[in-house]
Formats: sequence, structure tokens, C-alpha cells
Amino acid sequence: MTSWGAPPPPPQLWWVLALALALAAEPGRKVQIGVRRRPEACGVRSRRGDLLHMHYTGHLEDGSQFDSSRSRDQPFVFSLGTGQVIKGWDQGLLGMCEGEKRKLVIPPELGYGDRGAPPKIPGGAVLIFEVELLKIERRPEL
Repeated sequence: MTSWGAPPPPPQLWWVLALALALAAEPGRKVQIGVRRRPEACGVRSRRGDLLHMHYTGHLEDGSQFDSSRSRDQPFVFSLGTGQVIKGWDQGLLGMCEGEKRKLVIPPELGYGDRGAPPKIPGGAVLIFEVELLKIERRPEL
């Protein structure tokens, strides 16, 4: 009997629970989000389906830059949560305010995976992005 009076779970359940906890604790499975600057007033936060206008700079862990919208002086525009960008962006840009800046550290499985994006992004690369949300265009709800 357990301390709360119930019979103990079968031994197989312990293995399943241990495996689930190990997988959940495995490093590199989630986007690390650091808020660099958040505006005092935030009337609208980004959500799935919004059209976002972003500036970004992407680096590898060694510090080498692989892309930047700032160097082109052209914001990047895309629909959030619809698969137009890597999964790490679809996750890491949710809930942002216009004018907010974040640092995203994206593990390979939420970026370009083992194949990478040659020639600038090798397979298995962790991606580091400095992002700024310039504008949210809210799509009318259906």
C-alpha cells in the first residue's frame, strides 16, 4: 500500500513514468525565450494566424551571422503558427507585443534539424535569433 492507502502501481508503470520524465527533461526540446524589451503598454499580443512584421538577426552558437532582415533594411512578414517559418519561431513569437524584442535560442529539432540549410547553417545547429516585432496585423476571426 502507498502512503495514501492506494495499492502501488504495477512495475511497468514506473518504467513508463521514468521514460516520460526523462524525455520531458531532455535538453534542447524547447525554445529558450529571453525578453530583451517589452513596451509598457501592450494592447495586442501576437497569436496564431496573425501577420507579423519582424526584424531579426540570426547567429550560430559560434557567433557567426547567417541572416538578417536589418542588413536588407526590409522587415520579414509572415503568418504566425501556419508553418511559414521554422517551428522555433512559431513557438517563440507567440504572445509578443508590438515593439517587443526577444532573444530566441532554438534547438535543431525546432530549426533546420540534421539536414541544416546549407551553406550557412550546418546540420544539427542551434540557432540564436534577436527579434523585434514591429507590427501585428490581426486577421478577422472566422
